[in-house]
Amino acid sequence: MSVEIALPVEVALLDALVPSLLFAFIAAGIGSLILDWIFVRYEIYRYLWYPALFRLALFICLFAVLGLCIY
Repeated sequence: MSVEIALPVEVALLDALVPSLLFAFIAAGIGSLILDWIFVRYEIYRYLWYPALFRLALFICLFAVLGLCIY
C-alpha cells in the first residue's frame, strides 16, 4: 500500500495562483540582505576574493535550501 502526498505547487494569493517557490525566493532575498549586512558590518568581505560572486552564491544556496524544504 502506497501513500501519495500532494505537494504544494501553487498557492492562491488574492485570487491568483502563485508558485510556492516565489515565497522561497522572497525569503532567500531577505535572508541574503540580512547576511550581507552582517558581513559588511564585521568586514568579512575583505577576506574574500570576489565579494559579488560570494553574494550571488549565498543567495543561490539560500534559495536552494528553502526550495528543497518546500518540495
